[in-house]
Amino acid sequence: MTALLLFGSIPEMKKEAPPAARILLVDDNVHGLTARKMILMDHGYEVETAPSGEEAWEIFQKNRFDVVVTDLRMGGIDGVELIRRIRALDAPARIILLSGFIGCLGMTEKSTGADELICKSNKEVPELLRAIGKLAARPRRRKPSSEGGSSPGSRTMRAG
Repeated sequence: MTALLLFGSIPEMKKEAPPAARILLVDDNVHGLTARKMILMDHGYEVETAPSGEEAWEIFQKNRFDVVVTDLRMGGIDGVELIRRIRALDAPARIILLSGFIGCLGMTEKSTGADELICKSNKEVPELLRAIGKLAARPRRRKPSSEGGSSPGSRTMRAG
């Protein structure tokens, strides 16, 4: 009781914030890579960069990342090939594909294997931050097994 008189009420211990999401950022445009890295780090993310698909693939195989953000068009291993390789590992990383050609090429999440597609534009930064925040907060859904005869009605029902 003496301690309470001396120090007043004892504040509750603050809970530590969860660790920052680890992001692998891939782009052969050094200026774009640097700008995105600075923005993401300013928002508290842990960021590693790769200036090529080949280097990104090497880094990815040796480290764990929550989110991979990759450009589409790069010499050698392009963004879609990098996504294909990551998916083949069945890694839990979520993937964002960046390109200025998404609309005109008719690209979709299904055709590229990405979780999100973001068009390089003046809206890119807020869209990228939104997508990373959303994807880093939830694990990648597993593809439904082609084996077994589960019917659509046998899935978990949603409340509401």
